[in-house]
Amino acid sequence: MTRNASTRRLPSFPREFLVLACTLSFLATAVGHALCAAESPSAVNATSAMLVDVTNNEILLEHNPDVLIAPASFTKVLTLYLVFEALEKGDVKLDDPIFISRTAWQTGGSKMFVELGNKIPLEELLKGIAVVSGNDACVAVAEHLYGSVEAFVTAMNQKAQELGMKRSRFLNPHGLPVQGQVTTARDMATLATAYLRRFPQSLRFHSMTEYTYHDITQPNRNRLLLKDSSVDGLKTGFVADSGYHLMATAQRNGLRLLAVVMGANTPAIREKEALALLNYGFRLFAFIPPPNPSQPAAVIKVWKGAASQVSLYFKETTPVVVRKEKAQGVQWVLDVPPAVIAPIQKGQTLGHAFLKAGDATLATVDLVATTDISRANVFVRLWHSIVLLGQYPWRQIWKPVAYVLGAAAACAAVAAVILRVKNLRRKKRSFD
Repeated sequence: MTRNASTRRLPSFPREFLVLACTLSFLATAVGHALCAAESPSAVNATSAMLVDVTNNEILLEHNPDVLIAPASFTKVLTLYLVFEALEKGDVKLDDPIFISRTAWQTGGSKMFVELGNKIPLEELLKGIAVVSGNDACVAVAEHLYGSVEAFVTAMNQKAQELGMKRSRFLNPHGLPVQGQVTTARDMATLATAYLRRFPQSLRFHSMTEYTYHDITQPNRNRLLLKDSSVDGLKTGFVADSGYHLMATAQRNGLRLLAVVMGANTPAIREKEALALLNYGFRLFAFIPPPNPSQPAAVIKVWKGAASQVSLYFKETTPVVVRKEKAQGVQWVLDVPPAVIAPIQKGQTLGHAFLKAGDATLATVDLVATTDISRANVFVRLWHSIVLLGQYPWRQIWKPVAYVLGAAAACAAVAAVILRVKNLRRKKRSFD
């Protein structure tokens, strides 16, 4: 093998071009890393964190979720849970006057500055707890609901266990530091999700940006309320040993998310991290609502019934949350019969709806009747039976019957031929 003597040399590039190329390569790599970081905030600048889809009660992201940590004022969410539960049961009312004891009045830390011996409407104390994190208000409602702080704390721990907060223990209703009072980000996300799902009306208190009591105006310490219009709750917290906490919830396009950040070094960091988690969730996940629940998904014919048709509705109207790349071309596909026969009971499943993304099924929801339909009178039932008999696909039945009859006829013909041949043979023998 000979080498070509006239081999060309590659052109040389000035050093400036090489420097530019290296710089562009470095920038591309940096941008790529930045995009990856924006895609998945795996490193949260806090002790622990959770991102939860409140609408469907699903965990979207977690960071050291089971590390034990002091709850601080997150404790007040459990206190408020018990208050709203009592309101729901009718045990108390918002305008009930709550007596302020010396114990409540003397409680330290953050306060709404209630006065000793006064009677304050429960609604005002709720604002004091939710907006300005009043420890004095927490003690007042605890004593009113259960007679003593100790009894209220027992109820708090019972409720925590009932909700599935397996690693939490509470020793007071406000969260002031005390040895042995601990929780986790997972437990706090469990509590806040249950609270928001059961008592969504509580957000009218948590979304207040400030509260004035006795001419003292205090801001809501959740400053994300002023930075993002979609944020409408929920609670902050701080103790020196654990750092700064923030539960932030927001709703965009019908999808509600909850970010729990615990153990940040500063209030600014907890806000930044919580907002980053919320933006991550809203950016990567799509909210797929079912069709209008007030409109029937399908209307089908009813035979032998007091009504001629029945409307089918979605049994569940819970939205479905999926990653946005899976939400392209999503549609509801119905599987319903053309008709049903009475009687029909309210709530009876008569079909199904499938949320489809291509060939993948993202969700399945039953389609149910929302009214009872009794059987019609005997004359209508008889007439419908005749009509149905006429609509029956007899061809499908007669086809195999025709094959059988044809085969039988062929066999009979063969048998007739055989008998004919035998008879002819007998006659021939008789002539012989």
